[in-house]
Amino acid sequence: MTSTLRFLAFTALSSLALVHSASAEGLTGAPAPFDKGGVKLALISYISAGDFFQAYQAGAEAQAKALGVDLRIFPGRQNAAEQREQILQAINLGVQGIVVDHGLPESLGDVVQQALDKGIKVVAFDVNLNNPKIPQVEQSDHKLAELALDQAIKDNGTSFNAGYAYVAGFAPLDRRNEVWDKVKAANAGIVEKARFGNVSDTTATSTADQAKAVFQANPDISVVFAPYDEFARGVKLAAADLGISDKLKIYSADISTADIQEIVEEGSPWVATAATNPAVVGAVSIRAAALQIAGEEVPHQIIVDPVLVTQQQLREAGVTTIDDLAAKIPAFSTSTAATASWIPSAAF
Repeated sequence: MTSTLRFLAFTALSSLALVHSASAEGLTGAPAPFDKGGVKLALISYISAGDFFQAYQAGAEAQAKALGVDLRIFPGRQNAAEQREQILQAINLGVQGIVVDHGLPESLGDVVQQALDKGIKVVAFDVNLNNPKIPQVEQSDHKLAELALDQAIKDNGTSFNAGYAYVAGFAPLDRRNEVWDKVKAANAGIVEKARFGNVSDTTATSTADQAKAVFQANPDISVVFAPYDEFARGVKLAAADLGISDKLKIYSADISTADIQEIVEEGSPWVATAATNPAVVGAVSIRAAALQIAGEEVPHQIIVDPVLVTQQQLREAGVTTIDDLAAKIPAFSTSTAATASWIPSAAF
């Protein structure tokens, strides 16, 4: 997409948001400024590709709509310089709050400080900005990894050769990696034979290429820990291409409708994932920003608890979509994190 087309697309989106804001009458019984309406927020992502991030954005949009908020969305293209520029653009637009969704901490510290200096409230999701004034929304990444790895040990015992999909420098992956290191230290029989992975706008396919080389060089790998669903999708693709799906078990984190369909299909090696509902996490991020703008107390660490989802559970319950999962596992569909009596529930 050219720069001109990106600008036109953003302008169109902003115009729609302004129309919604102009028609909002505020929330009855809400604190200022939500009682009058016209609040502007920005959601600035580092990654937009993939079902998880699309669902996260949809949840944020739904919560913003319920609050009568004008939400400006800046799409992520895995470009640190562009994300910095987007934060500066949001500041210049006069938003009252900014949600930063992922990113590289070293490239964001000074620009988010500029926002704070102007009185703009900032919330971070899965990026550690190391600032006590910025609440951190997390999926309890340690718990995600613990749930997935506990299941891996339950299924395979404490002695197996593993492949590990991981890219350092991303807060959620780094936190999940801490658990992986602890599990290996506690179980000498779990041997990490190879480490691979790539985060880009083609994460699944580029990871698949790496995984193929790994499996060919290490045919004794029987378990893969891929704590990001795009990694898991790539590993599954590689296994299918090499005809080794029946010799492999994949354990992951995160989930989407597309993931569910890949997990439950016949012969799939993707046997379990630990996940939160990304739409719920998106809604929580917007609520955290709203609470700050209203002058209410927000904890520095906001945790959205995950659940374990296994291939067997999905098949037995006939789950084929995220909506099915939310209906049949209530803990997946709601969170009481960062809420208040005056904040309406989001419909998604």
